[in-house]
Amino acid sequence: MDLVPALEQPLKNVLGAATAKVMAEHLGLHTVGDLLHHYPRRYEERGQLTHLADLPMDEHVTVVAQVADARLHTFASAKAPRGKGQRLEVTITDGSGRLQLVFFGHGVHKPHKELLPGTRAMFAGKVSVFNRRLQLAHPAYELLRSDTEETVESWAGALIPLYPATAKLESWKIAKAVQTVLPSAQEALDPLPGTLRQGRALLPLPEALLKIHRPHTKADIAAARDRLKWDEAFVLQVALARRRHTDAQLPALPRTPRHDGLLAAFDDRLPFTLTDGQRKVSKEIFDDLATEHPMHRLLQGEVGSGKTMVALRAMLAVVDAGGQAAMLAPTEVLAQQHHRSIVEMMGELAEGGMLGGSEHATKVVLLTGSMGAAARRQALLDLVTGEAGIVIGTHALIEDKVRFHDLGLVVVDEQHRFGVEQRDALRGKAHSPDGEKRSPHLLVMTATPIPRTVAMTVFGDLETSVLDQLPAGRSPIASHVVPAADKPHFLTRAWERVREEVSKGHQAYVVCPRIGDEEDAAGKGRKSAEDEAEKRPPLAVLDVAAQLAAGPLRGLRVEVLHGRMAPEDKDAVMRRFAAGDTDVLVATTVIEVGVNVPNATVMVIMDGDRFGVSQLHQLRGRVGRGSAPGLCLLVTEMPEASAARRRLDAVAATLDGFELSRIDLEQRREGDVLGQAQSGARSSLRVLTVIDDEEIIAQAREEATAVVASDPELTSLPGLRTALDALLDEEREQYLEKG
Repeated sequence: MDLVPALEQPLKNVLGAATAKVMAEHLGLHTVGDLLHHYPRRYEERGQLTHLADLPMDEHVTVVAQVADARLHTFASAKAPRGKGQRLEVTITDGSGRLQLVFFGHGVHKPHKELLPGTRAMFAGKVSVFNRRLQLAHPAYELLRSDTEETVESWAGALIPLYPATAKLESWKIAKAVQTVLPSAQEALDPLPGTLRQGRALLPLPEALLKIHRPHTKADIAAARDRLKWDEAFVLQVALARRRHTDAQLPALPRTPRHDGLLAAFDDRLPFTLTDGQRKVSKEIFDDLATEHPMHRLLQGEVGSGKTMVALRAMLAVVDAGGQAAMLAPTEVLAQQHHRSIVEMMGELAEGGMLGGSEHATKVVLLTGSMGAAARRQALLDLVTGEAGIVIGTHALIEDKVRFHDLGLVVVDEQHRFGVEQRDALRGKAHSPDGEKRSPHLLVMTATPIPRTVAMTVFGDLETSVLDQLPAGRSPIASHVVPAADKPHFLTRAWERVREEVSKGHQAYVVCPRIGDEEDAAGKGRKSAEDEAEKRPPLAVLDVAAQLAAGPLRGLRVEVLHGRMAPEDKDAVMRRFAAGDTDVLVATTVIEVGVNVPNATVMVIMDGDRFGVSQLHQLRGRVGRGSAPGLCLLVTEMPEASAARRRLDAVAATLDGFELSRIDLEQRREGDVLGQAQSGARSSLRVLTVIDDEEIIAQAREEATAVVASDPELTSLPGLRTALDALLDEEREQYLEKG
């Protein structure tokens, strides 16, 4: 029987079942190797204290500080009516600021004995505000006694590592667990080719792991991080380079538009001229379509930059060349809207086979899950005979019974809404009329601007085109933060602004983070001090709509829209809103993607702090789509000093999506740029930051391309193969392959 390699040992064998369970559930760590790759977030020096003045609100922090004073108070409360309630208030300082700690009830006894003035300790907890002062309620703490043998041993080295931790597992407990498994680092297989490591003077992997967890100097930390960043960048780029290498071997049919065909006829009837950006990007796409290998291109552009027009011209070019094009949309509402707008733009060119249709015309069909049987049968027939050159649909396009005559191009709208398997299934439907299997060309569209390094990292197997010009006629959008808790009269004014816009004949969106008919299971049965301090549940569409209709927006026509409504109900609501029969639409983020109502001029986003930066930018793009200026109001109850409020201020300050995506990334640094929702796997980026490490990513891409070109199967690099399997587990590798 083979022995399990040291780094693949389950943590429960080494640390015990209880600790291993918490590490698996809260930090996603399962093996010794996982724990060794859980790096410290930062380090404290023995003689240097944290800046308490800079603590972020609502975040779990670990600080090293000294007790200034401790006072025990008694008070009367519902639980202790005779004045027997006890509250311990401890003030800690680091020389730059002070922070209050509070302990209640039976929890006061131990800290009362241990946290005496002059004591130094590490404290961990969630920062909140009480009486306008920062405080930690019931923090966990670890005394730093430099005089005892045991503490000196466990905090060996001059630098104290502080790990990304959770309320269930403090940083110092993680440090002790790391100490236990650190000897296994000697057996870590090195993924970097020796020539690359020596050429760039990088540490061997075992030494880097040792130095990141137990550094003696700041130089140790820097050398370890440089090495570990290279691992992450290189392994990721090798996975992408292998994908590009494989794609380059696939056959595809070149699709070149005719000079006097459908595309030319479409361009002739356009009532406006294309922007320079649209022309440039179209040329990139047409060049790709003309090759014998499948196009893999990402088209990113601001909301309203005309991506649909560029995609439609690509689809028409493929139809010209005798093929078919399929556009995959994430929701029925959006599929129907794309179908309507494309048919309108094409006019008689979309009436193939019908009286009055142009000689160049083709059929444009819609295929969604909620269509009637007869319409669905006809659509399927049009696809298999080739009568329909263009099909627009939802995941219904992927079902087994859907057959194409000659699928030449797949356009995926808002790629982040689609599962990997769905995209792959659609690509698998491409056969030429003679039955030979060929890959279709692929165009992925996204309105979420992505910085260059992220595109290199996340979409490294796709070539990137960027539309950064807005077409003429788009109006500016003014954005403001509405601090509902500090200044309630601002919220009153927000509803007045909505009424003013409606009185001018315009319409409004009100967006909420929650629907409101779900079971509120999250808050049941958990009542720790930290949970008590948690915020109220997010505002819900159904509650807010009822309150507005009965209160500040009484008399206006208010409707709701959310994801759990039946498709036909959703479509009916959207049609009424688009026709101007509804004044105010109270909705979830179901309107984030592609909903186009030029008459809507104002958007109020409730609990704006519950949304990500890119999502807020997407939502805001739904207004200002006509000639009247747009207004976006970001409502929040978060205090001015909080990180959430700074995020909203950033969104209000700029309309530049690329700038906002940088801010978003900087704030989600701990997150997974590979999109956890899509890959279903843990973050592979721990020390690499896609914004700051642009140079490393670019160099790693070059090195990876060279390695894969000379040895596609990596037969001479077993360490690299192992790292690919570990970092890019099966699910993520599929995600990258099918992207």
